[in-house]
Amino acid sequence: MRASGLNWQGLMEQLQQALPHCDITAQSLAYFKYPKRTVSMNLPVQMDDGSVRVFKGFRTVHSTARGPSMGGMRLKEGLNAHECEVLAAIMTLKAAVADLPLGGAKGGVDVDPGTLSPHETEGLVRRYTSEIVELIGPRKDILAPDVGSDAQMMAWIMDTFNQNTDTTVNGMVVGKPLPLGGSYASKDARGRSAALVTARVLKEAGRSLNRAPCAVYGFGDVGRKAAQTLAAEGAMVIAVSDQSGATFASGGLDLDALSQHRELFGSVQGFATDITVEELLELDVTVLMLAYDYGAINASNAHAVRADYLVEATNRAVLPEAERFLKERGVTVLPDLVASLGGAVVNYLEWVQDASNFFWTEEEIEEAIDERVNAAVDTVMEFMRTRDIDLRTAAYAVALNRLHGATVMRGVYP
Repeated sequence: MRASGLNWQGLMEQLQQALPHCDITAQSLAYFKYPKRTVSMNLPVQMDDGSVRVFKGFRTVHSTARGPSMGGMRLKEGLNAHECEVLAAIMTLKAAVADLPLGGAKGGVDVDPGTLSPHETEGLVRRYTSEIVELIGPRKDILAPDVGSDAQMMAWIMDTFNQNTDTTVNGMVVGKPLPLGGSYASKDARGRSAALVTARVLKEAGRSLNRAPCAVYGFGDVGRKAAQTLAAEGAMVIAVSDQSGATFASGGLDLDALSQHRELFGSVQGFATDITVEELLELDVTVLMLAYDYGAINASNAHAVRADYLVEATNRAVLPEAERFLKERGVTVLPDLVASLGGAVVNYLEWVQDASNFFWTEEEIEEAIDERVNAAVDTVMEFMRTRDIDLRTAAYAVALNRLHGATVMRGVYP
């Protein structure tokens, strides 16, 4: 499942549509157009065979206007600085939509993690952390899991930071294991909120998820929880995919049995009727949940999409040229700035818990996530109705207004 291109121009084109509905000035917009900092680094790692391999790493901090930056650390083949800058900007917008006192960041390493042993992966993650140790911290830049990374890697990042700085700080990274200051719902928040927001948007449109056929592109932590939550809301999840392919059952998949099958065999294929990822994207469904990476729906495949609703459970899953085409066909896109807010919110809550050394129960965390996500959706949908614009434009406008307010109050440092 290879994502298509990501570019800054596409993001700015969509932002331009929101400008007539914003109070933002040219000065504030200038701050948004240029990331605060992008660093690149060469990362030598000793491999298991004794050789040394040098990897390319990146870290972008887009904005700190509303607070320290926060964003994922991804291990992904082909990663480059431009990708990090665009995704960091989206994280800035997402934090503003959720009204969190944070800015956006993104980084990682150009590598296929599947080619590394556990020992090599640990060496790479620790080397990456040591190269940016002076730039990160709970009041500077907070790292989080992303494509190709997980809670164990966040634990290595935390340990490396503390070893290098002679501290016992755990709030410089989120998405950690629970014993190391992690939070309940960390793995599930994004998928769960994406499904619940979907149910809410359909209800606003006079539709229901009950027995509605749905497909999920990407059956990792996000897609798995999104599928389970859709099913709990009454939907019929008929197809899911992972990196090896997809599986389909017209009467709906047994998601618990499917999860066990994937854990046992490493793939969703072989569970029901095997189909290709391309065939999944073309299914006639009410909801197509996009939970893999950016660019799942692009100019090359948008014409084949038959879903009524596309849900960006991950950032930038629908590229702008595809969204323009789909909008003309009457397809509704639930943008990442609304659909995947749960991930940003739970990361924020983990950071707050680490700062206070006071940890909430699982029930309290889920309530706090739902409260903040629903408040953000309320704000965006009210703005959408008032201005008679689409959901993405409304989300951009809400975010830009909040960023503008922070930028104006801080002023320009001479």
